[in-house]
Amino acid sequence: MPDPKPSHRAWFRSIKDHDETYPLDEVVYTARDGSLLEVAHDMDELRKTPAEEWKRLFASRTHSSEWPYGSGVWGKKEWVLPGIDNEHAVSMYEGHTNLFWADRYGREIGIDDFWIKQCGNSHTGSFKDLGMTVLVSQVNDMRRRGVDIPAVACASTGDTSAALAAYAAAAAIPAVVFLPRGKVSVAQLIQPVANGAIVFALDTDFDGCMEIVKEISLRDGIYLANSMNSLRIEGQKTVGIEIVEQFDWEVPDWMVIPGGNLGNVSALAKGLDMLRDLGLIDRVPRIVCAQAEAANPLYLSYQRDFEVFEPISARPTLANAIQIGNPVSIDKAIDALKRYDGIVEQASEAEIAESCARADRTGLFNCPHTGVALAATEKLVRQGVIQKSDRVVTISTAHGLKFVDFKVRYHEMQLEGIESQLPNPPIELPASYQTVRDEMQRQIDQRFGR
Repeated sequence: MPDPKPSHRAWFRSIKDHDETYPLDEVVYTARDGSLLEVAHDMDELRKTPAEEWKRLFASRTHSSEWPYGSGVWGKKEWVLPGIDNEHAVSMYEGHTNLFWADRYGREIGIDDFWIKQCGNSHTGSFKDLGMTVLVSQVNDMRRRGVDIPAVACASTGDTSAALAAYAAAAAIPAVVFLPRGKVSVAQLIQPVANGAIVFALDTDFDGCMEIVKEISLRDGIYLANSMNSLRIEGQKTVGIEIVEQFDWEVPDWMVIPGGNLGNVSALAKGLDMLRDLGLIDRVPRIVCAQAEAANPLYLSYQRDFEVFEPISARPTLANAIQIGNPVSIDKAIDALKRYDGIVEQASEAEIAESCARADRTGLFNCPHTGVALAATEKLVRQGVIQKSDRVVTISTAHGLKFVDFKVRYHEMQLEGIESQLPNPPIELPASYQTVRDEMQRQIDQRFGR
């Protein structure tokens, strides 16, 4: 089965009325009633291939040099975007990120079988690459067939803009990025700048940028690349599939993921849905969505059994990529959490910083958003919800090198309102052997108990 069969099909449909459908090459983002769309697949056709055959096919494509199947996303093309020409795929061979057995950190927090899915080990340093390869490939396919799409655009707090700019640059598609001025790290800002995107820094927050980009896409025909475009979800759903595949098709007990605009939560569930519906697994994990306390509208809704959802004005947080008070994918996320016996937990700014530092001390190098998920995991262990013997996977969404300013300030004890518990600043000494030796021995004895 080297190429997807012509009978493998996918299309847009309303999440509320499955009879309302659109082709994937139509420029449409929402249903007639304003609700979001989702990408639907012909599951009956996919079921004609036995589960074991899917497993063998995916394994045979892993890290292959056959374009584009070596990608962790495009190796599952039949489940993602079966209809486009392979030559129109825009890929950086994303996916296949390592599943890190964080045994030392796990033991310290009380879990014997703890893993971190390192989605930040990707081309632009975040899980956003997984969704952007699908969206930009669809746009590239449409442009190659004569559809008039002048540019692609997104609102972003950093990672989305980096992924869009890189993939659009590879395909020679103009990219426009709207960022909240002064609210993204230098490392995040420079990525779309370096990749040649048109970058606007606006005097607003992410939600304000999102309103601008939606109006631009509606009035000016610029293609919207935010996660309200359900093509993004098709790539991001491969995270859950890949985790199970890396465990030799055994399902962990828990998956913990940070949430801001909440597309990642529904994407995680969607990938697991396909695994179960096509017979590759017979059980699913529980999903935990972790939010920063400063930007916690989903958590507040969860506290009321999801009976009411009210947008909030998100406050500044170290986890700036999820500083979102009115998430676009709220309905999809709540549906996913209800189906997966989900939990929503929150983390204070101090909890985010200390969880990152604690994990970094065991060999990791986590972004603050991963810190939100780690803090939530630690809380659920202390509460007895997550058991010591459970297999737990926390999803790391971005590489820590994008957030070195946060880490430097932590170790210099300059994070406002936070008294760092594990600071480790450089020790400045004169260049004297005896002075250096004495301090080295003192530090070894103090830190490691020799």
